[in-house]
Amino acid sequence: MGGYVKNLFDGRVEVYALGSAEQMVALKSALRRGPRMAAVDRVDEEDADILRDYADMFSIERDAW
Repeated sequence: MGGYVKNLFDGRVEVYALGSAEQMVALKSALRRGPRMAAVDRVDEEDADILRDYADMFSIERDAW
């Protein structure tokens, strides 16, 4: 699995992920639960272009504030 996670300035979190169908199901489930001590109001999903730079890595990105 590859991709990135980014905390946005408005409090939302952006996740971009590449992986198998099974990995995507598990990721969506984890996103809906959220981390301990966090409140997840909703999870929106949309298709995105494939970014090959993230095919074999997962990183934490920073939003330009």
